[in-house]
Amino acid sequence: MSVSDYTETEGLPAKDREPYERWSYDLASAKLYIPRLADGQDRWFAAALSSEKGKAPSRLAVFAEQPQHKRWEMVSVVDLDSQKLPDVALDREGYATAVAANDNKQLAADADLLRTAVLDNFTTGGTNTGSKVFAPTKASKRQVKVHSDAATRFGDKGTSVFDGADNRFTDAYALKTEDGGALVLFSHTHTQTDAVAHSGLQINPGKEDRAWLHDVPRMSIRYTFVCNDAATVPAKAEPSRLIGYTCARTDASGPPVPSWSHRA
Repeated sequence: MSVSDYTETEGLPAKDREPYERWSYDLASAKLYIPRLADGQDRWFAAALSSEKGKAPSRLAVFAEQPQHKRWEMVSVVDLDSQKLPDVALDREGYATAVAANDNKQLAADADLLRTAVLDNFTTGGTNTGSKVFAPTKASKRQVKVHSDAATRFGDKGTSVFDGADNRFTDAYALKTEDGGALVLFSHTHTQTDAVAHSGLQINPGKEDRAWLHDVPRMSIRYTFVCNDAATVPAKAEPSRLIGYTCARTDASGPPVPSWSHRA
């Protein structure tokens, strides 16, 4: 996701590039959720972060130790739709409890099912899994709106279709909450394919697509998005709540219109 930001910026003329603004957070107001881990377990912790002193946290991040690099890295960050954080269960010494994020039969939904539901929000507007797994929240409604807006974007001149894609980032993280459920942080990858309805029409890439599409008109464009998601999951069979997600376009490709193909 970070690399795609650099790629997109490098595709712009110098005059169109906005000055880089480093993202930072206020250490004093950061809330750290450090799980007590057994020997041999992967080491990680979550943090609720605010960009301004005295403000409630607006982001959830996961930091994980990368033994091969001999350092810690931020492996996920999610913008929250609500500043009310879930109540993470802490022991007497202030440690959180890590629970299995995948294949966890004690939770109403594990990371795999949550990922399927998120993808359904984009691909069908939540018609299948999305509306069954998630209670309506600002985050889930935003995903459904992305689907519905795309469906009418081109009118009768084209189509815009979402689909799931191969997801390289299968690691997921979960902390026990006071209600016996869990706060789950995971990632997903989806595509959006825009296509013209018939020959004679073309899609003109926007300037933010220049790094991948080079201002060449296309018959169709397939965008790839990598996203981080955060959800609260109850212990019993009740709907989960998507509390935030953050996406980045990481690729774009598509066939040029015939006139450009002939030139090439």
